[in-house]
Amino acid sequence: MKKFLLRTISILIILYVLGVILLYFFQENLIFSPQKLNKAFQFEFDQKFEEKNIKTTDGTILSGVLFKVPDSKGLIFYLHGNSGSINSCGIVAETFTALNYDVFMLDYRGYGKSPGSIIGEEQTHKDVQSAYNEMKNIYPEDKICVLGYSIGTGFASKLASENNPKLLILHAPYYNMTDLMRHKYPIAPTFILKYKLKTNEYLKECKMPVVIFHGDKDHGIYYGSSLKLKKEFKSQDTLITLHGQGHNGIIKDEVYQQLIPKLLNRKSK
Repeated sequence: MKKFLLRTISILIILYVLGVILLYFFQENLIFSPQKLNKAFQFEFDQKFEEKNIKTTDGTILSGVLFKVPDSKGLIFYLHGNSGSINSCGIVAETFTALNYDVFMLDYRGYGKSPGSIIGEEQTHKDVQSAYNEMKNIYPEDKICVLGYSIGTGFASKLASENNPKLLILHAPYYNMTDLMRHKYPIAPTFILKYKLKTNEYLKECKMPVVIFHGDKDHGIYYGSSLKLKKEFKSQDTLITLHGQGHNGIIKDEVYQQLIPKLLNRKSK
C-alpha cells in the first residue's frame, strides 16, 4: 500500500509539472482568442468608417478602423477584449457615434486583418502606443477618451498612465492578471504568467479621471477585481456597479446608457 501511494503521488507530481510546463508555453492560447480575417476581407458597418493602417515600432502594419461622425466632439480610443476582432465588436461604436464621438478600434497582432501573433506584453503595449500616436496626429489629446474592455483594460490603463487623455473608461477590468489567475486557477503557480498587466499599478500613474463600469454578476472577470481597484482610487475616480450585469453587454445596460453621455461631456478640471 505504501509503495502504491508513493507511486500515485509521484505520478500526480509529474502530471502537475507537465501541466505547468504546458501552461507556460501555451498561455497565449488561453488568454487570447482572436478572430482572424483575410487581408482582402471587406468590413461592412452601418455607419461611416475608414480603415487605418498602423505602423508599429518594428514595422508591422496593424489593422484599425476609425468610425467618423460630422462635427465630432472628440475620439473614443477603444481597446477590445480577448476574443473576436473589430469585425465582431465594431457595433459597439454605435453607442458613441450616436453621442457625436468618433471611435477608433485597433486589432491586436493576430486579430482580424492584423498579421502575426501576440508574443509578449511589452510588444502589445508598444503597438497600442503606436496607434495612439497616430490618433494624436488627428485629435488633440484633451479630446481623446481611452476605453478598454476586459483584457483591453490593462492595455488601456498602461496607455493612459503614460499619456494625457481626457478620460480613462474601463469595462470589467481585472486588478491585475496575477490576481485574476489566482482567482480562476488557484492551483496554478503564478510565476509562469508572462502577462502581468498590472492595472492596479498603472492607475496610480493616471492623472486623468478614471471611470470603471463592472457588472456584479460578471463570471468572466470577477466583480471583486473592481472593488480592489476602488480602494486605490484618486478622489476623482469612480466605480459604477451595474447590478445584475454579466461580462458581456455592458454598453447595452440601462444605467450605462444613462450615465455615459454625462461622463463623456463632463468638462475636465
